[in-house]
Amino acid sequence: MTDFVALVRIISNSTKTTEKLEALSHYFAHADERDKPWVLALFTGRRPKRTVNAAQLKNWCIQLTGLAPWLFEECYHTVGDLAETIALLLPAPSIQADPRPLHYWLDLLSQLEKADEAVKQQFVLQAWDQMDSAEKFVFNKLITGGFRIGVSQRMMVNALSKTYTIPAPTISHLISGEWNPRTITLETLLHAEEGQAPVSRPYPFFLAYPLETAPEALGQPSEWQAEWKWDGIRGQLIKRAGQLFVWSRGEELLTEKFPEFAPLASALPDGTVIDGEILTWQNDAPLPFAALQTRIGRKNVTKKQLQEAPVVLLSYDLLEWQGQDLRQQPLTLRRAALVTLVETLSLPILRLSPLIKFNDWDQLTAYREDARNNGSEGLMLKRAGSTYQVGRKRGDWWKWKIAPFQIDAVMIYAQKGHGRRSNLYTDYTFAVKDGDKLVPFAKAYSGLTDKEINEVDRWVKTHAVEKFGPVRTVKAEQVFEIAFEGIAASNRHKSGIALRFPRILRWRKDKPVDEINTLDDLKQLLAQYRS
Repeated sequence: MTDFVALVRIISNSTKTTEKLEALSHYFAHADERDKPWVLALFTGRRPKRTVNAAQLKNWCIQLTGLAPWLFEECYHTVGDLAETIALLLPAPSIQADPRPLHYWLDLLSQLEKADEAVKQQFVLQAWDQMDSAEKFVFNKLITGGFRIGVSQRMMVNALSKTYTIPAPTISHLISGEWNPRTITLETLLHAEEGQAPVSRPYPFFLAYPLETAPEALGQPSEWQAEWKWDGIRGQLIKRAGQLFVWSRGEELLTEKFPEFAPLASALPDGTVIDGEILTWQNDAPLPFAALQTRIGRKNVTKKQLQEAPVVLLSYDLLEWQGQDLRQQPLTLRRAALVTLVETLSLPILRLSPLIKFNDWDQLTAYREDARNNGSEGLMLKRAGSTYQVGRKRGDWWKWKIAPFQIDAVMIYAQKGHGRRSNLYTDYTFAVKDGDKLVPFAKAYSGLTDKEINEVDRWVKTHAVEKFGPVRTVKAEQVFEIAFEGIAASNRHKSGIALRFPRILRWRKDKPVDEINTLDDLKQLLAQYRS
């Protein structure tokens, strides 16, 4: 645990990629062998399930320290992070026990999911009594499922590649899919022989870069393939050893969430992997992402949901066929094989992403400008001769999105952030006008520079009107331009509106509050978006 906390401290405090990479590589070269798979799991999004909720953790801390609940809340609001607040308030350890490795705590933690609260409390109190403040902070993050750190998948792959002298694309593939850090070593994971890999293992996804220049810079139009860019769940559908698996881009196994795909288990031959987009689909057209959201996160899908939000896989690429890895073949050949497969099966659940025919860039630009009318986010441009690569690579695949919606709104609430920004007001709620009232319609916390965040923070601290726990009501004076990708009706929001990917585009210091947009403006956008 001590070595892991030291690694977390280096990564959290460093802004240099080379320093983080060196720290990771050094850790994997020298750490306890049983700790390594846990660290890989933690840094690639495979966090343990939350076994203790925030309320329990807070109550146990109050009981142990004897603090009045109101005083604990004041400390929490000042610090801005529950795990850190508890770590700072807890007394120094009374037990001089031998330091426990990371895997010791995480192995025990993973066994407590269904334990009684008293058992969980005893485990947590014993852990607190053996750790210093820094270890308690990291431990608290782990047990609440809130552990996040500034390490990208690419950085982790590069660190492992450096340590084990294995090519980075190979590493990406080896660490994909299902594996349990409790039962596997990193050596076993990275040196599995051919045929030993889990049949469910997906391929690393190839991701596109945003196109921010004129398409003419890409060269001849004849060298490119264009498709619509849809707003769904990017996924891989895998059929191997008589079994069907559906993976999201975030490496979440979604097979049980989408029972519509079950017929493909018998229809597809073994050794087939298809890359595509999971979309809700009705009347030969995709539904808005809001329809897909009704299916996300649910353990059990009801008959009503299956009827109201049926899904399809809109297939983009064929990565494996008859057990052969096709990723190094040019896109034109993979596409031809995919067309043959989809047309031969002729199943409504498996559809082919249509290519957009164009002769020049002006013609394609016109298609892009019309994208929102068919519910698309824009276009995907893929070099016809490209291989299927690993991660986000510049040059062969581009996403050319349409311009976002934009609304001018006023900030009415502010809340402190987390981690490095736990002492700064960085999370904001915005409102539009509805007659003489202000109606909140969106939250956003990205889009400002560090300098602007500090300036807004100073303003909030001197213009707060009311306090509701960690939230501050502020004077409705600061106008911001809010950008968002989509809009939908929502019964869960006071405004009746839900936005897709809201973010701050710019701080409109030049604009008075009486010139912000209205709720009617949002409703008109919604009507246009629906049509």
